[in-house]
Amino acid sequence: MKKKLTVIELFAGVGGFRLGLEGYKGKSATTRYKGIKKPSFEVLWSNQYEPQTPSKQYASDIYKKRWPKPKGSSKFPRHSNENIEDLVFKKEFHEVEFDILVGGFPCQDYSVATLLKNSKGLDGKKGVLFWSIVKILKLKKPKYILLENVDRLLKSPKKRDGRDFAIILQSLNKLGYAVEWRVINAADYGMTQRRRRVFIYGYHKTSPIYNELLSDFSKNWLLRDGLISDAFPVLADSQSKEFRLKGDVIKITNEFNLKSEKNKFLNTGVMLKGKVLTLKTKPIYKGKSSNLSSVIFRGKVNPEFIIDKNEMELWDKLKGPKSKERPIPGTKETYKWSEGRMVFPDPTNRPSRTIVTGEGGPSPSRFKHVIETASGQRRRLIPIELERLNMFPQDHTKLEGVTDTKRAFLMGNALVVGVVERLGDSLIKKLE
Repeated sequence: MKKKLTVIELFAGVGGFRLGLEGYKGKSATTRYKGIKKPSFEVLWSNQYEPQTPSKQYASDIYKKRWPKPKGSSKFPRHSNENIEDLVFKKEFHEVEFDILVGGFPCQDYSVATLLKNSKGLDGKKGVLFWSIVKILKLKKPKYILLENVDRLLKSPKKRDGRDFAIILQSLNKLGYAVEWRVINAADYGMTQRRRRVFIYGYHKTSPIYNELLSDFSKNWLLRDGLISDAFPVLADSQSKEFRLKGDVIKITNEFNLKSEKNKFLNTGVMLKGKVLTLKTKPIYKGKSSNLSSVIFRGKVNPEFIIDKNEMELWDKLKGPKSKERPIPGTKETYKWSEGRMVFPDPTNRPSRTIVTGEGGPSPSRFKHVIETASGQRRRLIPIELERLNMFPQDHTKLEGVTDTKRAFLMGNALVVGVVERLGDSLIKKLE
């Protein structure tokens, strides 16, 4: 492969996919595979828009600051800050030709952070933005797709376990794509954060990888020969399933998994021409692992991150176990709800818990990270540390007008850059 693969990055946030594929100022997030020269990718178009706050586009502003348009350049590269649903109508967008579409499409409606009763999947106001990806794929037909979402996507919605993912697979199938997926926990492969996300690779029928998969549609692809298994090795566990997606998207919407069979889609799988093979796998990793201690800032920290001793009792209570009766919506019955104690403060001798969007701000919380310093003080993580947990450059989200609370939110919405980098390397290796 002689030329760079050209990329469009949708739902770009602060540029996690771009950092993983292009690197930043010649630097990469992780140790590169031998024999691969960087950069192998070039982002021609990126799009980021937050419809909930139309007058405050912090993520887009940060993106433009980190990747300003080169002076005297042609139309591309270009960053747009507009509703993605309008992108397919823009003449300038029609002119861009690219090899791979990437993006972490909105996950709020699938996320475990949303109460089960409110989880609407593809019917939710942000879940529907997946159809914008479908429109762009239909228009441009790139050879490759790399998408990211919360692992709960494989089980959404609750009463039809896997229906939404089946809709996504069949939509891509009808557009001529084969698909493989894996739920990857970054910490299982030596990274500093326990962050589980499903990554979805798609290969158009005009690509050499699609044709290779035609002759290798088996467990071997998922365990040895595929792109994801090359980047993140696994062993097969005991469970596996095979079935076919029947009918069009409307039929799947109405009929898929009406019996609520659990685990229709396991953590690893592949789909080709509507046929699905899915396995339960476990990671193989023998390298070095990074702990929370490796990202701790050793300099002076703003006092606002130090927890007041008078609030310590409330923090401890929120981190503690809870149990109570809750009503079942629409009935007079109740169920017992409970949650266990969280370690407090967070241990620094192992990978951190997942960063959440509510990480910022001084108010006590069950989910915010708290560490104990050498002097015995307890404090919240600062933005630099949160960036390091996602393998972003230091102060990547620092920009005038962007508060520390907002910077924490942006990292809670981001991905672990090192995962994308390894997946990108795997594609380059396969094509070479």
